[in-house]
Amino acid sequence: MKKYLFLLFILTIFLSCNDKNITFKDGVSFKIEKNISYGKNPSQKLDFYIPENKDSIKGIFVLIHGGGWKAGDKSNLTYFTFSIMEKFPNYAFANINYRLADNHSFILPNQTDDIDNALELVSKKCGKIKLGPQFILIGNSAGAHLSMLYAYNRIFENKHRDQVKAVVNIVGPADLLHQDFKQYSDYSFVEKQMIDSSKPCPTDITNKDIPNPVFWINKNSPATISFYGNNDQVIPLSQKKILDSVLNKNKVYNQSYEFSGGHLDWVMKKMPRSSSIKSMNF
Repeated sequence: MKKYLFLLFILTIFLSCNDKNITFKDGVSFKIEKNISYGKNPSQKLDFYIPENKDSIKGIFVLIHGGGWKAGDKSNLTYFTFSIMEKFPNYAFANINYRLADNHSFILPNQTDDIDNALELVSKKCGKIKLGPQFILIGNSAGAHLSMLYAYNRIFENKHRDQVKAVVNIVGPADLLHQDFKQYSDYSFVEKQMIDSSKPCPTDITNKDIPNPVFWINKNSPATISFYGNNDQVIPLSQKKILDSVLNKNKVYNQSYEFSGGHLDWVMKKMPRSSSIKSMNF
């Protein structure tokens, strides 16, 4: 608790915030729009931050929270979003909620559809960006899985997949079929509710392959930067090695980092570092 209070104290020094804008210590300022609806479901909302100088926008960071696909909220990433905004003053930021799964609803394609619809909304709000692919997806845990899957998967009819320039994967499961992930405490829920097996799929692809990010990686996949903890009891470090191997095999530009700690320790260790993200040449 003391660590979180200290973090909030530091943030209040670095920025000032009201209902309409946020200004950082160096004068960088963003307009704020909270809880914008991008669909009819109450969960389909996002917070949007756009530079005061709209003409300067180079791209859009989209943050996707974790929570085992059935919990979590965009508010979990609010202060993390602020920390990235300060370092990238020429980008817009969207911190999104999405429809959570339960015993009566499926993870896919609901959650990737929600990402697609959120990207559609913020794309319109920013206007046309004439610099090629414009989205950088940042997700943690289940949100990282969704970020990778959205960017890599070629089956889902997502309009903005080809506009994803890069993925920042923070402790995300990349290979759900690997034996190490089957030790996940809520694996039975994931197995039952990941995808509706009653719906038809391509004859050469199984419903087990569809939600698996590494299955979809090819030479055209977007650049990927990853962060994994060396004492993570939720997503084992071996997932990093699996992902690195497949990205390298397909010659996809990637970087990966190992930090000391468990599944949630990336927050206090200030991962991912802005310098690491900047090295991706956004």
